[in-house]
Amino acid sequence: MLLSKLIHFVVLPPASLLIVALIGLALRRRSPRTGRFLFRGALVVLLALSTRIVGNFMLAPLENSAPPLTAQAASGAQAIVVLTSGVVMQSPEYGGDDAPDESALARMRYAARVQHDTGLPLLVTGGRIYSAQKQSLAANMASALRHDFRTDVKWVEEASVNTAENAAFSASILLPAGIKRIVLVTHAMHMQRAEQVFRSAGFEVVPAPTAYYSTGPFNAFQLLPSSSGLSASYYACYEWIGLAWYRLRH
Repeated sequence: MLLSKLIHFVVLPPASLLIVALIGLALRRRSPRTGRFLFRGALVVLLALSTRIVGNFMLAPLENSAPPLTAQAASGAQAIVVLTSGVVMQSPEYGGDDAPDESALARMRYAARVQHDTGLPLLVTGGRIYSAQKQSLAANMASALRHDFRTDVKWVEEASVNTAENAAFSASILLPAGIKRIVLVTHAMHMQRAEQVFRSAGFEVVPAPTAYYSTGPFNAFQLLPSSSGLSASYYACYEWIGLAWYRLRH
């Protein structure tokens, strides 16, 4: 887990580009032309990635490959599987307990709607990503679904720490119970990678994507650097790299 986080830090922006810029500064005396190229190039790319128009451009192909769920597509499904996301630890408004973060809340809200519309049993999957967590991501999400969204959770898978393990460990619970066709809930940008590994685990997958970030009309503010622009680019890079890695490995 620690190695994985370190690799993410080194490979993904903005840290990766800042590292390149520092290398450029270190080379400015030994090789001025190369040093200037690396330093200026890294800053230009970082500036571009900080704009929402670039982030949306990178996210759009991922999200467009995952059309919204329809009632016809969900026909014949036997269960709903929702992937957990992040956590806000020791939330004071919840008495110091951990709480799902905004990314997890987007998945929970849509999973609750799908469950209410279909009546299908629901599984949440995700283990601990931080040693300081009081409980697994799945247990945390299941509790919020039950108490805040009035949504029943039948299965809680608490051992997985990545999408491939989400699929494998969910399969160990559902496939022996005769459940093969599932409605899969996750972010639209993440659906392509998630669907791939769940199919490889033996499921028939009905995608139920949520949280489309690249939609909506253009406005001039999308040309300006912003935290939301950098966040969109970060997650787009994360998904594109993850998709390439999973295709190679799985």
